[in-house]
Amino acid sequence: MSILDKKPKLISNVIETAQDAGKIILSIYNQAEMKHILKQDKSPLTEADIKSNAHIVKELKKITPKIPIVSEEEMHVPFETRTKWSEYWLVDPLDGTKEFIKRNGEFTVNIALIKNNKPVFGVIDIPVMRKTFWGANGFGSYEIDENKNKKKITTTKTRSKKIRILTSRSHGNKDMDFLKKISDYQLIAAGSSLKFCLIANGEADMYLRLGPTCEWDIAAGEAIVQNAGGVVSSIINKPIMYNKEDKLNPYFIAASNKEIKSIIFSALEWKS
Repeated sequence: MSILDKKPKLISNVIETAQDAGKIILSIYNQAEMKHILKQDKSPLTEADIKSNAHIVKELKKITPKIPIVSEEEMHVPFETRTKWSEYWLVDPLDGTKEFIKRNGEFTVNIALIKNNKPVFGVIDIPVMRKTFWGANGFGSYEIDENKNKKKITTTKTRSKKIRILTSRSHGNKDMDFLKKISDYQLIAAGSSLKFCLIANGEADMYLRLGPTCEWDIAAGEAIVQNAGGVVSSIINKPIMYNKEDKLNPYFIAASNKEIKSIIFSALEWKS
């Protein structure tokens, strides 16, 4: 049993926390000048990352004081400590900082609840679009608009004539040779975890990531896609496990249904 079963208001409280973090980010995004520094791994860090993180961590500690938190901006919890956790929050306070700096609007706030090394609940807020997506085991997945209207969402259940393939807006899309084996497709560029939302609500069919990502980049998105009826796995068809020592993900695929996943896996055979 997870905390979701024990605290019925938890989902709405976490959604509100993500939305408020999105408002904090927007207040900085709308300023005339935005400054950033480079972290040790050369990824950018802005005032928005820091303030969003501070707000989310503060609120999660109020909502669930006994559940630990791992965040991209507060990730230095010893592995020996984390191995003892059965449940924890995994946070990316500003996913798509490059998109934020470019001012293209395709950045998100990600909050996920991890239970036994798997995401069981995820929230993705898209501040510029004023949309929030969430999904949880036993509840399904939903989209909330700026007027707080909620609708249940599902992935596309059958293959469309053209497979709608998502590509990263700011990161290289290497090893795209598999497209030669796809008869008819459409490429859709998108930034951040927005890609998972597009799959979950039926606007895209798949996203293949053959490059480095970290657990906080995809945990909320995995929860949303899978509870909308889609599938997420490594490209060797293994579940993605969380709370690893290095926090790095394997190469992975997120797909709207098993047929799409099978088509892409077949096209990837050239790699073996």
